Amino acid sequence: MRPLAQSETAMTIAAPLMVGLVIVVIWEIACRSAHIPVFLFPKPTDIAATLIGDWPTLLKALGMTLRVALQAFAAAIVIGTLIAFLFVQSRAIEKSFFPYAVLLQVTPVVAIAPLIIILVKNTQLALTICATVVALFPIISNTTLGLRSVDPGLANLFRMNRAGRLQTLFRLRIPSALPYFFGGLRISSGLALIGAVVAEFVAGTGGRSAGLAYEILQSGFQLDISRMFAALFLITLAGVGLFTLMTGLSKLALAHWHESELGAET
Repeated sequence: MRPLAQSETAMTIAAPLMVGLVIVVIWEIACRSAHIPVFLFPKPTDIAATLIGDWPTLLKALGMTLRVALQAFAAAIVIGTLIAFLFVQSRAIEKSFFPYAVLLQVTPVVAIAPLIIILVKNTQLALTICATVVALFPIISNTTLGLRSVDPGLANLFRMNRAGRLQTLFRLRIPSALPYFFGGLRISSGLALIGAVVAEFVAGTGGRSAGLAYEILQSGFQLDISRMFAALFLITLAGVGLFTLMTGLSKLALAHWHESELGAET
């Protein structure tokens, strides 16, 4: 079955690339045929030229945005996992505090970002807190669900053998929760990037701490639409990269023992 799995993997990569290439070609031809001005809607070649010409500045801005996103993502993993472990210890604790976790998810970050930026003097820390708030809920929700989704037969077996709470946690609950946890990581990584960009929009930070959101704002003010699209392309590329990295980590951790990945290889 190995050649079949390799063929499916190649198709998974090649098919989206082909679709994207077709879209880019149609986009280029349509813009040239309609003689659309670059300040209204740039061609892919215009965006590519801007990426090459402004690469140092855009790369630095991408680094600042990724720095905030990765810091927020790491904080969301630590805080979300600890909260999930706390929730699974008691139904009463979960029922008492889970609605507040939901509150974090449904509250628009643009509504609370100005308050956080005012209260926290350090701009980078304020941006990280905003992005963490956005990225936190999937970790809490998925990890809590995974820790509770234990096979009843295995749970009874552990009880029959008088396994302690820590033994049950580390040998049964955590392995059972890993697929849910990695699913939460895939969602949270993208949300951390979105939160970082939205927080940068609200803060309007410039200078050395300028991220891609600031570059987009400046490009809009200057009607440099090619630069705006170039910055958007880098944000999209970063999001795809984070999702791919989390998917790879999931496969690496689960490929040899969990049915969710073993079934994908057969």
